[in-house]
Amino acid sequence: MGIFDNIKNVFSTKKVVKEIKQSPITMFSNINYAQGQKYNYDELVKEGYENNAIAFRCINEISQGAAGVKLKLFRGKLTVDDHPILDLLERPSPTKGYVELFESLYSFLLLSGNSYLIGSGGEGPPKELYCLRPDRVKIVPGQMSLPLSYDYTINGKVVSQYEVDQTTGESAVKHFKLFHPKHDHLGLSPLVSAATNIDSHNLTNIHNVSLLQNGARPSGAVIFKPKDETGSSVQLSDSQRAQIIKDMESRFAGTGNAGRPMLLEGDFSFQQMGMSPKDMDFSVLKKMSAIDIALCFGVPAQLVGIPDAQTYNNMPEARLALYEETIIPILRRIQSDLNEWLTPKFGDGLRLEYDIDSIPAMAESRKRVFESVVSGVNAGILTRNEAREKLGFDPIKGGDALFIPATMMPIGLMGESVDEDEDEKNLELTDDYPVQDDIEENDMPKLNKAIDLKPTDSMANEARKGLEWRREFGRGGTMVGVARARQLANRQNLSPSTVKRMFSFFSRHEVDKRAQGFRPGEKGYPSNGRIAWALWGGDPGFSWARRKVNQIKKDIEEDLEEKQITAAVKEGLKNKVKDHNEKHGDKKGKRVTLRMLSAVFRRGIGAYRTNPQSVRPNVRSEEQWAYARVNAFLFAVRTGRYRSGQFDKDLLPSGHPLKS
Repeated sequence: MGIFDNIKNVFSTKKVVKEIKQSPITMFSNINYAQGQKYNYDELVKEGYENNAIAFRCINEISQGAAGVKLKLFRGKLTVDDHPILDLLERPSPTKGYVELFESLYSFLLLSGNSYLIGSGGEGPPKELYCLRPDRVKIVPGQMSLPLSYDYTINGKVVSQYEVDQTTGESAVKHFKLFHPKHDHLGLSPLVSAATNIDSHNLTNIHNVSLLQNGARPSGAVIFKPKDETGSSVQLSDSQRAQIIKDMESRFAGTGNAGRPMLLEGDFSFQQMGMSPKDMDFSVLKKMSAIDIALCFGVPAQLVGIPDAQTYNNMPEARLALYEETIIPILRRIQSDLNEWLTPKFGDGLRLEYDIDSIPAMAESRKRVFESVVSGVNAGILTRNEAREKLGFDPIKGGDALFIPATMMPIGLMGESVDEDEDEKNLELTDDYPVQDDIEENDMPKLNKAIDLKPTDSMANEARKGLEWRREFGRGGTMVGVARARQLANRQNLSPSTVKRMFSFFSRHEVDKRAQGFRPGEKGYPSNGRIAWALWGGDPGFSWARRKVNQIKKDIEEDLEEKQITAAVKEGLKNKVKDHNEKHGDKKGKRVTLRMLSAVFRRGIGAYRTNPQSVRPNVRSEEQWAYARVNAFLFAVRTGRYRSGQFDKDLLPSGHPLKS
């Protein structure tokens, strides 16, 4: 080795020998798995997870997001809140909970393309669930598409073997896998597709670190051409070479000497041998590799901190895209596999579903759907029943009519235009402008006939005054207000929904009374607001509507008390009382009665009818909503806590800590 090599080593970065992973050599597969399958899982994990920040972040974003979504259990359309399978998922093993188990499952799935769950506990449904490391599972192939067994190996030794039924495919082990175009039994990891980009990203980091350790200078050579007194070239002695190298190292090598100017005397010169970091444009190379890695995993680049990679307007939109395009499809895959493997072990008719609606990031998506549907109804494009179907609600009576925006009239009832002046002079007894609430009358529960909904004389006088003002000044109120004034002036019996609409109008427009021109003697009297106020019955109408609305609500509650508990519902509630008391009835404050659950059920029906916007889109009927309320109530009785929102505390058993 000459002086050129010695001195070059002082300035150059240490060469790192690294094998580049390529998809064809990362995973080998042939039909004879048991006779030497090559599966370089360790390299994938080390290079693609432990040593690469982008892939690490992508895998964690997906696995942690997916593990945070809860599974719900259904029997038919009814939600089941208390069942052994839910207890198993909540506490799958002594060492792991729900989130830990599923975070492992999704992480292994992304790292290797394969993930394995095993149910243990002897005969019958599994008592515990464990997630197996995929590098320790060897698939023994059969003659057909089904494997013969799953062998669990440690240090090359098979410690457990789980056979697969060659007819049904049943096994104690469930194999979850991603699609692979070339393998019958194994899935393809995103790390394999991203291997080249991961190598590029890792090598860029290693090069930059090495460059910093060497003073951030590119490799090069110190050239020395010594001559004797006659001008002839001479060779350095060993001691001279050693002295030069030692001197160069002490003066210029290492981060402590970074940027220090180099002074070369005599016949010394420096020749750069490599490109500078600027020439190689490492920042762009590293960024492009990071974007491609995130692309392989389906994670928006801005969620993993890649600078200047904002594809979406803001972080909430990027997170929504992550769930809609990546996490939810994986959830659907796992959900399908669990319903194929786990739920049948606990009986027929059960179904697990991920609670997609509970994902916070999906709130914006649900809001957009709701706004789109409401706009369609208001524009006269959709009927209310079509809108309810899109939101997951059952149809209602009278919900198949289309309404136009101005007065929400049924299109078929618009007819010819009316001579308003002539009509107001005659004060006809008919309402030529039916409104939406009138048509919804069929949706209201039947009211007690004792409630008098006939307008008073003072209301009629106010309505006539409003019509006269509107005819005189040509302003104030709307055609709906005119239609209402005609009813009041003629003292027609009003429908419950019309009374509710009157009260709603007065509540919204009471603020108009503060404006100038509302009271006699003020400039601009009567103002538009005063005319509209009179059309709806004025102050007498406001107090009357408030009183009647309270009577209607009370009548509806009494009607619900009497009629909602059918024989089938009563039988179902009896079974719930029996099941609960057999398990928990002997404990203080935890014994329930049929009367207690019936009251909770009726309140659930009432809430569904009077506050439908609070109902989740996946609820299909008022009975389903009421049963869900009963189940949540029983959960609070058992555990002493509510899952979300406290209700019916007055109905809790005596001695219960939450009873109000």
